[in-house]
Amino acid sequence: MQIEKTNIQGCFILKPNVFKDERGSFFESFNQKAFEKLTGLNIDFVQDNQSISRRGVLRGLHFQTGEYAQAKLVRVIQGEVLDVVVDLRKESKTYGKHISVILNDDNNNQLFVPRGFAHGFITLSEEAIFSYKCDNFYNKESESGIIFNDPDLAIDWKLKASEILVSEKDEVLPNFRDLN
Repeated sequence: MQIEKTNIQGCFILKPNVFKDERGSFFESFNQKAFEKLTGLNIDFVQDNQSISRRGVLRGLHFQTGEYAQAKLVRVIQGEVLDVVVDLRKESKTYGKHISVILNDDNNNQLFVPRGFAHGFITLSEEAIFSYKCDNFYNKESESGIIFNDPDLAIDWKLKASEILVSEKDEVLPNFRDLN
């Protein structure tokens, strides 16, 4: 596994060593010792989640607040997504900034998202199976989010507005500036 730092401190792209031959391919999707050695982080993942989404489905931008904040390790098992994270750490030099990463079943890359970030993704392929590990359990009372089309964040979701499918719950999330 290789680690690539991003423009936002604490976010890493994990690139596995993929072994391919005429039978198919194999890679180790997670190794705690290698993760700790390469990132310097000791994360104890306690919950795995998976979603299946069709093209244009946008899930996010979500986060958990307070003691239920979550770090995540996200990846795509099948298909392709644009994965986006927004830095919500007020003391950070990159507060309010975001990064976008293409995750797919070809590159098999993963994105580590530390606590203190909003996270979302949009499915670019006809269908995608998205999987992620969390270091804290989900708590409904602590869920929050930011509207996906926030003008201050100006995220390029790579699809036309008419192609984007958002849940009713996500359509009414607040703007970034209204979080405070």
